[in-house]
Amino acid sequence: MRFDGRFSGRRAIVTGGASGIGMACAARMRDEGAEVTVWDVDPAALGKVAGMRATQVDVTDPAAVEAAMKADAEAMGGLDVLVCSAGITGPNVTTWDYPLEEWRRVYDVNVHGVYYCNRVAAPMMKAAGYGRIVNIASIAGKEGNPNAPAYSSSKAAVIALTKSLGKELADTAVTVNCVAPAAVESPIFDQMTEEFIAYMKSKIPMNRFGTTDEIAAMVTWIASEEAAFSTGACFDVSGGRATY
Repeated sequence: MRFDGRFSGRRAIVTGGASGIGMACAARMRDEGAEVTVWDVDPAALGKVAGMRATQVDVTDPAAVEAAMKADAEAMGGLDVLVCSAGITGPNVTTWDYPLEEWRRVYDVNVHGVYYCNRVAAPMMKAAGYGRIVNIASIAGKEGNPNAPAYSSSKAAVIALTKSLGKELADTAVTVNCVAPAAVESPIFDQMTEEFIAYMKSKIPMNRFGTTDEIAAMVTWIASEEAAFSTGACFDVSGGRATY
C-alpha cells in the first residue's frame, strides 16, 4: 500500500541508502512526495541511484557527516526526516576470537556513525520545529546472536541511543525511534556465512526472511506525521521472533 503525497514537501536524508533497507526507504518516501538525498560510502552504488540526490559520505567521519548534512539540508531547503540505515555485520566468530580491528570497525559504522548523524540532525530539526529521526537497529540488539557479538551489542547501543535522544526531545515536535528487524534478505547477507544465515532463519517463527519493502513500510510510517505520539520507541519487524 502506498500513500500518495504523505511526504509532500518533506525533505529526507537516508544513510546507507544506495542498497537494501535504506534504498527501499528512500524510494518509498520519494514515491510518496519527499525530496530525498541518499548517502552512501560506495560511489558505484550511488551511481545507480535514480530520481534522488546522491552524496558520498563516510558516516564514521564526524566532520564529513556535519558538513554533508548541513550542505544537503541547505540544498533541499531544510531537513524533516533522517533515516540512519548504514550498517555492517562484521565477521561471524566467537567473542574471544573476534578481531579487535573488526570490532572497532563495526562500532565505528553502527554506533558512532548513527550518533554522528543524530547529533547534527537533532538541533537542526529542533530549531525548525519539526523532525523525524529513525535509526535502524536489529532484533540481534535485543536477543544477542551467537557469533555476532559486535553486531549484536552495537545494535543494542543503537536502541539505547534512540531511547535517550527521544526522551531529550520529547517536549519538542521532533521524534526519535528505531526499528528492530529480524533477518532481511538484502545485500547485507553478502557479509555473512551461509551457516549464520540459516541460523537466523531458524529463529523466525514465520520461517522466512523479511523483505526490504516490509521494513520500509514500518520506517516510513514512523517517519510520517501520523506517528506524532511515538518517541524513544523500538518497533519490531521480526516475523514473530521478538519476545519483548
